[in-house]
Amino acid sequence: MKLHYRGKYDLDPASLPHGEHMPGAVKFREAGSSKKMALIANGLCIVLILLLGVPAVIRCRPYLAAGPRWQLPLGCIAPLLTLLPHELLHAVCFREDGYLYTDLAQGLLFVTGPETMSRGRFVFMSLLPNIVFGFIPYAAGMLFPKLAFLLAFGTLCIGMGAGDLYNVFNAVTQMPRGARTYLYGFNSYWYMPEK
Repeated sequence: MKLHYRGKYDLDPASLPHGEHMPGAVKFREAGSSKKMALIANGLCIVLILLLGVPAVIRCRPYLAAGPRWQLPLGCIAPLLTLLPHELLHAVCFREDGYLYTDLAQGLLFVTGPETMSRGRFVFMSLLPNIVFGFIPYAAGMLFPKLAFLLAFGTLCIGMGAGDLYNVFNAVTQMPRGARTYLYGFNSYWYMPEK
């Protein structure tokens, strides 16, 4: 895998690297623009933080008053340090070229590439950063509630990966068994490979 940093995304989907459309390709039913994707991802982010944050606070509340006071503030700030590593974890799942873009005005940092992937690899690629930075720390914090830092960190990292979870939902619900997927512009497509 070779990672190429392309800088600020110019909001033109045609400027993103892509291959040729595959015969019989079907466009995912998903957000059609980066603005709409940002709205969906940010809304889902808020919902996830609330859904995970409430049980986290209930679980660690007895330890908050007695424990170190730095845990929650640090757990809320540290996820910002995972923005680039999050995207790099996506990038390592590409076998060929990956391209890193930023669009901080819309709250987006993303990796794309022109290669095709199986549904399983696409789901793994989408989930890997959420597993590493979100679900593992959150589960550890729920098991060891004295580590409120992990609960805050995991909760916010899962919320920050809401766009990835949206992609997983689309792939799982729309791609038939044996299908492959690829990115073209700002959208995902699936197709059935010829046997």
